[in-house]
Amino acid sequence: MPRADADAASPGLGRRLRAALSWLHLWAGLSVGTLFALVSLSGTVLVFHSDLLRLRHPQLAQHAPVADAAVLAGLVERWAPQGLRSLDLPQAELPVWQGYFEDGSRALFAPEDGALLLYRTTRDDALLWLRDLHTRLLGGETGEGILGLAGWCALGLLATGLYLWWPKRGRLLAQLKLHAGPPVRRWLTWHRSSGVLLLPLLLLATLTGVGMIYSAGFRAALTSAFGGSPVPAPAQAQGGDAIAWPEVLARAERGLPAARLSRVSVPKAGSGAVNFRVRAEGEWHPVGRSQVAIAADGRGVLQVYDATRNGLGSRASDAIYPLHIGAVGGPAMKWITALAGLLPSFLLVTGFLFWRRRRGHR
Repeated sequence: MPRADADAASPGLGRRLRAALSWLHLWAGLSVGTLFALVSLSGTVLVFHSDLLRLRHPQLAQHAPVADAAVLAGLVERWAPQGLRSLDLPQAELPVWQGYFEDGSRALFAPEDGALLLYRTTRDDALLWLRDLHTRLLGGETGEGILGLAGWCALGLLATGLYLWWPKRGRLLAQLKLHAGPPVRRWLTWHRSSGVLLLPLLLLATLTGVGMIYSAGFRAALTSAFGGSPVPAPAQAQGGDAIAWPEVLARAERGLPAARLSRVSVPKAGSGAVNFRVRAEGEWHPVGRSQVAIAADGRGVLQVYDATRNGLGSRASDAIYPLHIGAVGGPAMKWITALAGLLPSFLLVTGFLFWRRRRGHR
């Protein structure tokens, strides 16, 4: 039954429910909404992470994106003892090696000789600091847990806001109208109309953000509903410490037709397998969820996983991250995602101004 009909059938209950939800929406918006706005603003900046990184360090773009096996071998030998756990191969967007370390720091290396070009940590790099704020509230697993709860509250805010806005029959256009004055009416109409018109963007950004925090649960639910199999664990094999990097890299490039090698995991001592992340044709994820594993001596392929051939539920789960960061749909989608990050701040400000003006009238 539509809300208007339900309220008409029981006006007392409808008024009490509306008053309770209005109170909840107000105070949750002024409290949790502040955190939601802060995190969303950081997300707007992070949409352009790679662009800003190249702008701040233009020397990073002055290289040819060549993945040389000898350079890779040197990087692993030099930096693995320092906690290097994986490396992004040079690509057109960022034509250098990008190393990820166990402590969360990153380093960028020249593709020609492996020389260190830039070392980044959350203490001295604003973009990494914002990323830590956006994903973990600067608080590790505890911060991530708080952020997850805030995400559910944000979804509740969107749901209650939609309920409170929902018009009676024949009042849709009137309910969407923006008013210039008086101030109480202006801030109310700007708040509710912008929230409703841009609700799909807000829902997409919020739901995918929550989905990333609870990725295991979301994946299990999606695969249960729509099919799919688990992502295979990294391959393991017996072997020595020596890795035939030229043969390994060459065989990995042929491991999955029409795919692009994106990231290599640094093998542990004595491992007989080298695991790669690859982006198969048609994948949205910028790194790819597909995998190729090669024997350390370069003589055999141990594992090939093509994420595009998995079930619909698995593919939907893989789409959560690229949808959240605006990696789907080209530059237009990137700017739309950035806009979505600004909306919670706009709703927070207009909601606060409405509350303050209304309170002043009482």
